[in-house]
Amino acid sequence: MIQNNLPENSRTWVYQSARKFTMAEVILLKQKINAFVAQWTSHNQKVSGWGDLLYDRFLILMADEEADRLGGCSVDSSVSFVKSLESEFHTNFLDRWNIAYKMGNEVLTANREDFSRLLEEGKVHDYTIVFNNLVQTKAELLKKWQVPYSDHWLKSVASTNTSFKSLL
Repeated sequence: MIQNNLPENSRTWVYQSARKFTMAEVILLKQKINAFVAQWTSHNQKVSGWGDLLYDRFLILMADEEADRLGGCSVDSSVSFVKSLESEFHTNFLDRWNIAYKMGNEVLTANREDFSRLLEEGKVHDYTIVFNNLVQTKAELLKKWQVPYSDHWLKSVASTNTSFKSLL
C-alpha cells in the first residue's frame, strides 16, 4: 500500500476526506498530489517527499526529515495545498472528529454523534478496525494507522472520561 523508499521515521500527515471520491476524482487527485510533491520545497530545497490517496479518501503526505530540514513554510504549503483540494473537491480534510472505520472491506465514516450511536448499538465494537489519523511517522502509519477500536485513542478517552459521549 505504501510504496516509497522513505525511511520509517519520515514525517507523515494523514488527511481524511469527509466523503469517498469517485474514480474520476481519484485520478485527478492523484495527479494533483504528484504535482504538489514534485514541487514541494523547504528552504529552497526540494523535499524528499511522497504522497498518495488511499482507500479513495485518505490523502497521505510524507517527508524525509533526515534528508530535508522541513521549515514552517514547507508545512504551511502542504496545508494550503490540502485546503485548496477541500475547496475544489467540496470536502473536508481537516475534521479530526470525522471517524473512519471498516465494515468488512468497506471504509465508512461517521461524525462523532453517529459513531457514538454505532457503539451503543453494537455495530462498532472492540474488534472494528478504526483509522488513527494522528500517526506522525511512516512506521506509525504502517503499524498503528488501522487498529482495532480497543487499541484506538478514542477507546482510551472513552474509558477515562465520563463525559465521553459529549465529546463524541
